[in-house]
Amino acid sequence: MCGIVGIVSSEPVNQQIYDSLLLLQHRGQDSTGIATAEGDRFHMVKAKGQVREAYRTRDMRALRGNVGLGHVRYATRGSAFTEEEAQPFYVGAPYGIIMVHNGNLTNTRELTEELYTLDRRHLNTHSDTELLLNVLANELQPAAADRGLELTADQVFDAVSRVHDRVTGSYAAIALISGHGVLAFRDPFGIRPLVLGVRTGPDGGEEWIVASESLVLESGGYTIVRDVEPGEAILIAPDGTMTSRMCAQRTELVPCAFEYIYLARPDSVLDGISVYDARLRLGDVLAEKIADEMRELDIEIDVVMPIPDSARPSAMQVAQKLGIEYREGFFKNRYVGRTFIMPGQSVRKKSVRQKLNAMSVEFVGKNVLIVDDSVVRGTTSREIIEMARTAGAKSVIFASAAPPVVFPHVYGINMPNRSELIAHDRTAAEVAEVLGADHFIYQTVEGMNRAILDGQDHVTRLEQSCFTGEYVAGDVNAEYLEWVEQTQES
Repeated sequence: MCGIVGIVSSEPVNQQIYDSLLLLQHRGQDSTGIATAEGDRFHMVKAKGQVREAYRTRDMRALRGNVGLGHVRYATRGSAFTEEEAQPFYVGAPYGIIMVHNGNLTNTRELTEELYTLDRRHLNTHSDTELLLNVLANELQPAAADRGLELTADQVFDAVSRVHDRVTGSYAAIALISGHGVLAFRDPFGIRPLVLGVRTGPDGGEEWIVASESLVLESGGYTIVRDVEPGEAILIAPDGTMTSRMCAQRTELVPCAFEYIYLARPDSVLDGISVYDARLRLGDVLAEKIADEMRELDIEIDVVMPIPDSARPSAMQVAQKLGIEYREGFFKNRYVGRTFIMPGQSVRKKSVRQKLNAMSVEFVGKNVLIVDDSVVRGTTSREIIEMARTAGAKSVIFASAAPPVVFPHVYGINMPNRSELIAHDRTAAEVAEVLGADHFIYQTVEGMNRAILDGQDHVTRLEQSCFTGEYVAGDVNAEYLEWVEQTQES
C-alpha cells in the first residue's frame, strides 16, 4: 500500500516530490525516500518515519535535477523499518536504474532463485521491490549489449514485456533510467493504482507526473490524462517527450477493493471511480443490511457515529438512510498515524488510545451504532467499543462498511496470517462477543461490489481476495498461503 510519484519537469523537482509525498502520507508512515536525476548522475535520500520529519534543508539541496521520484513506505510484510528495505532501490548496471514500487510480488521464491542461479544478480534484502528492479535491469541487459549507452523506447518496452512474463502479483512501479528519464508500468491486472498527468511548464513545454492517486496531480496543477492501463508502460524522456505501449499480452482491469474502502484518500479518483462517492454508496448499501437486522433482531439505535476519518462518508449515509441522528462521538488526534498501517500488533494497539478519545456527552444512556470502514484484526474495534462503554453508552452496535476479511491479502496489504483476522472462522455474532459489542453487522460481498462499481462500466470486477479467497493474479494456492503465514512476521 505504499505511495509513489515520479516527475519530469523543466525545473528542479525536489520540492514537487516532497509536496506530493506529503499528500500520499496516508499510504505509508514507515519510511520515505526521494531520488533525482541530474543529467546522468543520481541523488538519493532515504530516511525513517514520516515525510515532514525525514528531510532536512541539506537533503533537499542535495536532491538536484529536473527528473525524480519518491516513495512512502508501508510495511506490507509486517516488519518494522530497516534502512536496507527503504525505497528507492538502485542498481548500477545496465545504465543505472532507481525504482520505487507499490504492491507485492507472489513468485518471489522462484524469482530469487532465478536471479541468483541464472541471471547472476546479487540481492541485498528480502524486498520484492529489489527483486522487481533486478528483473527489469536484467531484461534491459540485451539492449545495453547491442547498443551500448543508447536505449530506444521500444527496447525499454520490450524489457517490460519480459518483466510481465517473469513476474506475478501486484506492482505499480516507477523507475529512473540514467539519461533516459522516467519509466512507469502497472501489472496486467492493474491491482494497485497509478495515474498520469501533464501540465505546461514555464518554458511552454510539457511537464509530466505519475502518482498513486489523482489528488497529487490536482494539487500540483496537473491535468489528469488517464490512469496507466493494466500492462501498460510509459516512458517520459528528460525533455518531456512521452511514449507508451501495451506490454502485456493478456490484461484485465481488476483494481483492489480496499483502495475504495480504506486505503485511498476520499478526494481521489482511481480508475474512473470516485473514492468519496464509492464510500457514500457503501453506506447506502450497508444501511439496507442494518435495517434488515434491526427488524430481525429488534435492535434500537439512537445515534450513528463514524470512526474518523475514512468511515465518515459511509456513516453519514447510514444515518440519512435510517433516519437516525448522526453525531461525531470520537475526537481524533491528527498527529498519530493510521493504526491499520502501523507495523506490529503492539504498536497498533497502543496507538488506538492515543489517536481517539470518546466524548461522554455523546454516549451517555444511548444505543450507539458505530460505523467503521472495515475490521481486519479487531484491535482498533475492541478498544473503541470499550471506550464507548466507558463513556456511558447503553449499548454498542458495530457495523463494517466492508465484508468480513477472512483470507490473507497478498497484493500489498499487511494481512498475511488468517489467525490474526477477527472474522476468520467466526460468525458475526461470535465477532461481536470477542470484541465486546452487543451486535456486529457486516456489509455483504455483493453489496460492496454493487456500491463501488455503480454508475460506470470501465471497471467490472474488483480484486477482493481477502473477502472471497479468489486471487486474480494467479500463483496463489494453499501451499503459498501457508508459506506466507510461516515466513512473515505479524
